[in-house]
Amino acid sequence: MRRPTKPDPCDAPGREAGTRKQVDDGITRAFALLGKRWTGPIVSVLIGGPAYFGDLCRAIPGISERMLSDRLAELGAAELVLREVHGGPPLRVSYRLTETGAALEPALKELAWWARAHLKS
Repeated sequence: MRRPTKPDPCDAPGREAGTRKQVDDGITRAFALLGKRWTGPIVSVLIGGPAYFGDLCRAIPGISERMLSDRLAELGAAELVLREVHGGPPLRVSYRLTETGAALEPALKELAWWARAHLKS
């Protein structure tokens, strides 16, 4: 026997689609990318300038090399980070923000200010 499903409170009577507040599409897309764990700290470190993979790993305590690599690939696919290979030996890879990625600096600085002012340590 199937259990009856509970109605979704977001679809309650009297809440017509035209009268509901809707989240901004830009906010949804920005947080889908930037809201992932480790993404903010990575971008924050790169705001200071290009960094080698190992330097990024050391600058962000607790991140694994695999997670760093995955997040950098996502940021690269979103055209926020550029990967540059430097000939060796040893072969070294650095990352830097694109112009689009660097445009996040004012927003991240405001977010950092807000966190210091309103979040407990």
